[in-house]
Amino acid sequence: MSDFPALMLDETDGKVRASIRRLSEADLPEGEVLVKVEYSTLNYKDGMILNGLGRLVRKYPHVPGVDFAGTVEASSAPDYKPGDKVILTGWRVGESHWGGYAGKARVKAEWLVPLPEGLSTRRAMAVGTAGITAMLAIMALEDHGLSPADEGEVLVTGAAGGLGSVAVLLLSRLGYRVAASTGRDSQHEYLRGLGASSLIDRAEVGAPPAKPLLAERWAACVDSVGGATLANVVASLRMRAAVASCGNAGGIDLNVTVLPFLLRGACILGIDSVMCPKPRRLVAWKRLSELMPMDLLDSLSTETRLADLPELGAKILKGEVRGRVVVDVNR
Repeated sequence: MSDFPALMLDETDGKVRASIRRLSEADLPEGEVLVKVEYSTLNYKDGMILNGLGRLVRKYPHVPGVDFAGTVEASSAPDYKPGDKVILTGWRVGESHWGGYAGKARVKAEWLVPLPEGLSTRRAMAVGTAGITAMLAIMALEDHGLSPADEGEVLVTGAAGGLGSVAVLLLSRLGYRVAASTGRDSQHEYLRGLGASSLIDRAEVGAPPAKPLLAERWAACVDSVGGATLANVVASLRMRAAVASCGNAGGIDLNVTVLPFLLRGACILGIDSVMCPKPRRLVAWKRLSELMPMDLLDSLSTETRLADLPELGAKILKGEVRGRVVVDVNR
């Protein structure tokens, strides 16, 4: 019953403020499984929450952190026992339910999955929400018919970010030719090291399409940007190709005509890792543990502490954070 550190958010006069506090298990919300959290991550959504954007959090005080990995300390659920290593991504943790930026978390058993063999809790969070979302996007594209034998490149937008970095790495490992889109020349060597076969300036795909249909270009796309970028990609997909849409950092409006859908059979596959069924999550985590080269996984991530998160949360919103940020919640 010892206390533990937590990053706590409070709201005063419409402004969200963060502070490090000591909590006890009695402070935690209800749930079947008590987990000693070892690592969490910093995602774009975390950056929004830390800065009070998007009304993702409605009730304060609040512990953010949309994912975590750790060890079960107590459980009333038959599927988990003390000592089990577990991961949690999704289910509005860090939004409507207290999340991973604390030394302990209490959650529903159905939200957890066992830590896959071959992954440590630290490396699981180097993958984290961004990684499993990237894997789910690729699985959806494969279900739609995408194959490494297809002609053309698979575009990854926001490629230097956490989700984009993992998507580039996974696609290249699976044998796809990957075009990585970024607005930062300084990231070119990094993206080529992940397996990108070509580099695309963000401005090239970030503007609204000039015509309802553009030249056929992409065999598929993993898009974490949305907005005008998504519209541009849809207008330039090859015949019967699909884009897996994972985020809307560029906005939620989609200014596109029906012509790509009617004349080319274009398809938008919405990827929601929040409410993903457990069997699908288990398959995704198994594939991730088998596909991810551990040395490159380590190079994708940097490690930080709870106290640094407010500053990093502002930076990730500006596109100034590369790869994955792993949070050691006990530092």
